[in-house]
Amino acid sequence: MRKQITGFSNPTVKYLRSLRDKKHRKRAGQFLVEGLRLLEDARESGRLPRQLVMAENRDAHPLLSRLETEVSGAGGEIIETSADILTKITGKSNAQSVVGVFDEWETALDRLDRDAAPIWLVAQALRDPGNLGTMLRTGDAVGAGGLILIDDCADPFSAEAVRASMGAVFTQGVAQARWEDFVPWLRGGAGQLVAASLRDAVPYRGAPYASPCFVLVGNESQGLPEAYEAECDLRVTMPMRGRADSLNAAVAGAVLAYEVLDSL
Repeated sequence: MRKQITGFSNPTVKYLRSLRDKKHRKRAGQFLVEGLRLLEDARESGRLPRQLVMAENRDAHPLLSRLETEVSGAGGEIIETSADILTKITGKSNAQSVVGVFDEWETALDRLDRDAAPIWLVAQALRDPGNLGTMLRTGDAVGAGGLILIDDCADPFSAEAVRASMGAVFTQGVAQARWEDFVPWLRGGAGQLVAASLRDAVPYRGAPYASPCFVLVGNESQGLPEAYEAECDLRVTMPMRGRADSLNAAVAGAVLAYEVLDSL
């Protein structure tokens, strides 16, 4: 049975709206996903929302009908409401006609199986959720095992990061750790740590990459701390033919990941 919500002051509306804020997301352990395409990506990856919120008088769609059936069958809640209330929930004036509420999943390092893939992406102090989502999307494209977020990074479950990932947040493993915890974990098994650098670096093309390869990128404005670069097994450099002295962090990670993929 569908639940109807007609009032802006409904407690469910207030709760869903609060999930736009990182503090409330972390407290609740849930996050919002907007749009049928992302919800279908999640379903295909084996994840269903706890709640499915749909606009009244929406256009019929077979994917949405199937999603509704599966969410109901899994014990999830189906909610119908107005387009105006969906706008209030998402904070977007052109809100899509369907929103899902998902449980966040465990992001501890020890949940990862380093042997599951030859390439892993690692980001240190990445602050832009768009860059984070792009790295997840790159990871999906190259068949990476996942993205490891080091130190204080943007929230992988924010609406901006989820949207930028184009659904890859559901296909890629995500872990979060401090550097002082990541290094012992990495050195506890096989793994080559590689970063783009200007310090004692070799050309990135044809460098001696080894599997599993952990491709490390740093903060958008400050790059990697010198001590972090020193810990790397391999430092590579990319040629800058124009006036720019560096690439965007997510772009650099993508270029390097594809070179690693071609070399392994």
